[in-house]
Formats: sequence, C-alpha cells, structure tokens
Amino acid sequence: MVHHHHHHRYHHNQNHLKRPLKGGTEDDDILEITPIGSGNEVGRSCVLLKYKGKKIMFDCGVHPAYSGLVSLPFFDSVESDIPDIDLLLVSHFHLDHAAAVPYFVGKTKFSGRVFMTHPTKAIYGMLLADFVKVTTITRDDDMLFDEKDLNSSLEKIEKVRYRQKVEHNGIKVTCFNAGHVLGAAMFMVEIAGVKILYTGDFSRQEDRHLMGAETPPVKVDVLIIESTYGVQVHEPRLEREKRFTTSVHDVVSRGGRCLIPVFALGRAQELLLILDEYWIANPSLHGIPIYYASALAKKCMGVYRTYINMMNDRVRAQFDVSNPFEFKYISNIKGIESFDDNGPCVFMASPGMLQSGLSRQLFERWCTSKRNGVVIPGYSVEGTLAKHIMSEPTEITRLDNVSVPLNLSVSYVSFSAHSDFLQTSEFIQEIQPPHVVLVHGDANEMSRLRNALIGRFKSINVLTPKNAQSVSLEFRPEKVAKTLGSVLTSAPQQGDLVQGILVTKDFIHHIVAPNDIHNYTNLKTNTIKQKLTIPFAQNYHILYSTLEQIYDNIEESEERDVNTNSIKPIITIYNEIKLTYNIGVSIVLEWNSNTVNDMICDSIIALVSQIESNPLSIKVRNPLSQSLNDIKEEINTENLKDQEEKLEKRLKDEETPIGDQSDPDNIVNIKVLNKKSRKQSANLDLITQVRSLLEEQYGKMTTDETNPLILIFDLDGQKALIHLESLQVECLDNILKQKLENSIKRIKLSVHPINNIQIINSNNNNETLNNDNNNDNNSHEDNSVEIKN
Repeated sequence: MVHHHHHHRYHHNQNHLKRPLKGGTEDDDILEITPIGSGNEVGRSCVLLKYKGKKIMFDCGVHPAYSGLVSLPFFDSVESDIPDIDLLLVSHFHLDHAAAVPYFVGKTKFSGRVFMTHPTKAIYGMLLADFVKVTTITRDDDMLFDEKDLNSSLEKIEKVRYRQKVEHNGIKVTCFNAGHVLGAAMFMVEIAGVKILYTGDFSRQEDRHLMGAETPPVKVDVLIIESTYGVQVHEPRLEREKRFTTSVHDVVSRGGRCLIPVFALGRAQELLLILDEYWIANPSLHGIPIYYASALAKKCMGVYRTYINMMNDRVRAQFDVSNPFEFKYISNIKGIESFDDNGPCVFMASPGMLQSGLSRQLFERWCTSKRNGVVIPGYSVEGTLAKHIMSEPTEITRLDNVSVPLNLSVSYVSFSAHSDFLQTSEFIQEIQPPHVVLVHGDANEMSRLRNALIGRFKSINVLTPKNAQSVSLEFRPEKVAKTLGSVLTSAPQQGDLVQGILVTKDFIHHIVAPNDIHNYTNLKTNTIKQKLTIPFAQNYHILYSTLEQIYDNIEESEERDVNTNSIKPIITIYNEIKLTYNIGVSIVLEWNSNTVNDMICDSIIALVSQIESNPLSIKVRNPLSQSLNDIKEEINTENLKDQEEKLEKRLKDEETPIGDQSDPDNIVNIKVLNKKSRKQSANLDLITQVRSLLEEQYGKMTTDETNPLILIFDLDGQKALIHLESLQVECLDNILKQKLENSIKRIKLSVHPINNIQIINSNNNNETLNNDNNNDNNSHEDNSVEIKN
C-alpha cells in the first residue's frame, strides 16, 4: 500500500497560483478547488477539483434568478481545463445543480464521464424536458439547449448506487446517501490516497419519506460542504408542520385562495403528504379542494414508486398497504385552463420562486385581494420575486411591467431539506476534516458560518472562495514503491541500490525485474532485431584482419547459400553481432538492438565504409601503422610537432594496449584518420557535445571566468564544478555529485563523433576491449574517456 504523509500548506489567492517549488514539493502535490458557481451565492452549483493531474467537476446547475447564458456557471474561467475534466458528478436533480449538464456535455469541449444515481438520472430527464418546453414558450433567443442536446446528454450519463465504488483513471469515487431529495448523493473522491467529500445539498434529518444523510465511515482530508442556512437552526419538524398547516388553514377559512409555490419535485412530495394527512384529520376542510398542477410531478411519481426502497422505513411499510403518493384529497390538474377559480382552495404550483410559469400567473391574479395568501415553503434566492415579497413591499411589478398593489398575506415556513447549523457542525464533528470549503450560501450566511466553525473547531482550516477564485492545499504523499518478483532475493538494507523497472499505475508504484514485467503488469518486453546491408567489394582478408585487431572477441564460421549454392563467410563479434559477407557484393550486419551493441555496430559500419572507400588507408594487421609521411601531408594544425611526436610514439611502442581490462567503462577510441577529421579537433567536438547534452538535461550552465573548460552548475544553492577536459565533478553534496557523474557516464557511452570510432565493451558478458598485447598495469584511475588524437 502507498502510505501518505499529509503535509498541509495553505495558499489562498485571487489568481491561479504559481507556487515556488521548494522543499521537495512537486507541482502536482497541490490540490486546487475552484467554485465556478455557488461561490458565495446560492444557485448554479459547480465546483472544479484538480489534483495530481486529475480533474473532477461536482454539479453543473443554473442560477434560478437568471435565464439564458447568464444563468450558467462561469465556464469561461476554466476553459483551458474543460477538455481534461475526467468526471462530472451530479449530486441531485434540482435545476440549480443539474440544469447546465446538457449545455456542458454538448456545447463545450468536455469529453469525460458523467455520473448520477438512478433516481437522479430518471428525474433529471423529465425535469429538463419540462425546462426546455418552458424556455421555448417564453423566450426563444435565450435557449441554452434543446431536446436533442438533452437526449444526447442522457446517453452519456452513467448510473451509480449508494455505497457503490467506481474507479476511473486512478480516481476512486464512492456515492453516499445525502437525504435532501430522492436520489441525492454525496460524492467521496480519492486521488493518490487523498480523500475529498462533496456533500451537495444534504439533510441529516429524516422526514416523512426520506432517510437522513449518512456519515461516510472514512477519514476525510477535505470537506466541500453547503452553507445555505449558515448559522440558522431549523425549528423542530412537528412545530414547522403545525405552522405550515395553520397558515394554510387560516387562508382558506377566511374564504381565500392559498398559493404554495414549490419546485415540481423534492419538497413538494413532502408537503403533499402533510396536507393530505391534515385534511384527513379535519373533516371541516373536506369541501375545500387542494390542487396540484404538475403534469411533471405526475410523471415523476412513477420514479418515486420505482425507488421506494431508497426511502425510509415508514414509507416502505406504508407502501405494502397502499401507495402513500396516491392522495385522497389532492387532485392533479393539468394547468390554469382546466381550473375553475371559484371560492377558497389550496393550489400548489411550480416554480418555487415565482419567477415565471403557473405559480407566477396565479400570484399575479390573486395578489391584490386581502383574503388570499401565499405560503413560501422553502429557501428563496436573492433576485427572485419570492425573496422580494418576503420583505412585504406595498406593490409588485407584473410580468407585463404593470405595477399592482400587494395585499395578500405572505408567510414563510422553511421546509428546506438543507443542513442547518446544528446538522453541519455535528457532521463536521463526526468527520473531523482538516480542511473545510464552504459553497452554496450567500456571502453573509457563509461568513457567519465560517466564524462559528472556527470558534468551535480550533484546528480546522475553513475556506470560503468566491466564484472563479481558487483555494490551494498542499498534500505531499510519501511515495512508496513495492518490489515484486525476482528483483530482490532478500530484504534490502539501508543504502542498498535496487535495480529494476519502476512501474506506476494509478499512483501505486512497483519495482520489478525486466524479465518479470509480463508476470505482474500488462506490459511486455520486446527485443528489436536490426539488420543492415552495406555495399562491400574488398578482400575478405582485409576485412577480417582489421576487425580482429580491434575487437578481441571474434569468431569465424561459414554458411551455404541455398539459392546460389555458394559459401558465405560469417564473422561473429562478442557473440552478439553477426556479420555475413556476400563475397564481392555486400556485408549484412545483424544484431539485437541495445545501447552497447548499437555503438559497436556504428564503429563497424564506419570501419567497413573506410575500408571500402580507401582500402589503402588500412594496413593489414595494424590499422595504425600508416606511413608518417602520408599523415604529415594532410595535417594542417598549429601543434604539428606535438601530433608528430604522439604518432611516432604510438607507432614505435607496440606494447601500449588500446583498451584496458580492469575498467568496464573504458571507451577505446581508434581513430581512423581522414582529411575532414584532421582539420577539426575531436577533443573540442566532444567537449561541445558533452556540454550541450548536460545543459539539455540540467538547464543552462555558466562558465568559470578563469577557465572556459570548467562549467558551474547551481541547484538551489548547491554548487558543482564540471571539468570538461577530464570530465571530473567537484561537489560537496555527494548525492548531486553522484547524479552528475552518472549523467556524464551515460553521455560518455553515447557520444561518438562520426570522425572517431569508439568501441565500448558489452557489460552483459563483462568482456573487455583490448588488442593482442594485454597489459594489466595500464588501467585508468579515473574512468575518464581517453581520446587519442
């Protein structure tokens, strides 16, 4: 298992943060939360979470006080993130949490997966079909999406059950019951061991038909929670129901019409259950009709019946006898046309905030009479008519812009299935998260709640980001890698080097031996076989004797060509490279590709090409014994004298070995001289190449003022000097020194200027490269490349 050491550092900034990387923090150790709706407001819930390169969006709703594009979350503020969002998790079917989904799925670059619970998806489909119809009737230019967009979004939505775990791309998601409305869910997301819980709208109180929210049985690192009611405390359920039924009774007993604006689904079902029960208990009311004008709710009742097992015991027990959602005194009517408005009645109509539709029409019809009344049963958002009339204005403006007096009585009884202060603080007490992010509450309620929570929970970090403002938290998990298979025969001791292939999947790391990789992963190892044909028409003896002097492990054999029946000589070098000579025509080189073999083959190709183009430059038995005069003619450098002395010494001194047995990293450099190479210094070439390869890996380096062949490398104040001539590293920090030395070692293996032929031994079979005269005493002390000019 990967263990986590959570190290929290909190960054809070209006802009997206560019954090200084220090103290071992990696860029993806920062968890970022950005509300692009519901930040210091109620409506258009939409929160983006980013961590370890994963991106998740919670909810995607519209703002009830606006219509058209302005009601959407601020998608443009996260435009660059949208194509990479892995998941969209929708907590419940209310419009302020789900109505922007068809737009987001169909009209942005989002291509991730979408999840909802079974009832949420079913009711979402019906609610939004109605939303599309209403939008079409009222304002054509303001349509966010049409039926086609809605249907194609439905095809993409995947369904989850409570407590079901879903894994996608290294992200683990678990769904919990949130109370609130049928099918409402909280989502627990786990990325690299860090757990984030998004509550959506939740209620811990059981009501007539729903169970209260559950508490996830795991340790949560970050809690994103609603703050709709701030520090308010709901009145006890029975008192609240009594106030509600009394308010309704008062209006009808004075001969008035009682309007109850509700959302088609959610609280409406709760209120219908309460009213039906109250009417049954009060025979004097039997003559007064209760109307519920919602074809939509009628449709959705099928869903309520289907998912009765997701409701509480009371409803389930009652359902065995009769369907609690078939009401005795409530009649469902299609709309205002079939409504005979004579005498007192109770009328439940949607939408809940009186912005448009049937509830607005009836309100405008009834608002001038003192006899009538309106009972607002839930939370009203700033900017809506329902919120406005709660401040008891003397007049209101109708949809046709005419002002009329407001005489009807206005009462407010909150049946909101949102968490209040007691439920929220109890929930936080049980979960004990180190960080709490508040969303879905207006700025004042939210800041009151923040202060109250900080007062109560001293150690908790409470954040209240505004829309499009990010909060960043640092979680630095300890990276633990498990070894699998034959990579270790016994437990490693401190300081041991472990060699293998590091395989990382979904934030879990394993070290395996290359030959075990197919046992423990879906990966396979492959060998690349290389085959190359080089034109060659020279004498076989020249070829063999030249190769024999350079490579010390060389074998001859032959094979018969089936087609031509001729014999082909074969030379095998280091048991790895097969060279077949089609006499007088070409050489075919075959080898298994790896760094070492590729480099040896490079040198063979250069050598073969040299023999082919100029066989006289190669003297049989000794490729170095060119006549001094030939060379002198072509050398055109300032230090001619030095070069002559060196060459004479090499030609005289037959005992000097080219390679050296004791040093596995020794690179032997046999220089086949040609015009081009003599005009430029190989040494300088190599230095330039080493420098550029180092800078490619570590970034720009400065040159020492006193000596241009010394590079200065600075890593967070740790300095290192690199001597380009000797390729030595000076550094006080051993780890950095080791790192640079390893890089130089790799560069030494790969740098081979085309005018130099360098041969490296194969580490696999520990064979060394030397010529016929071995001399153990001539080993290099410093492993550095020896360039022979």
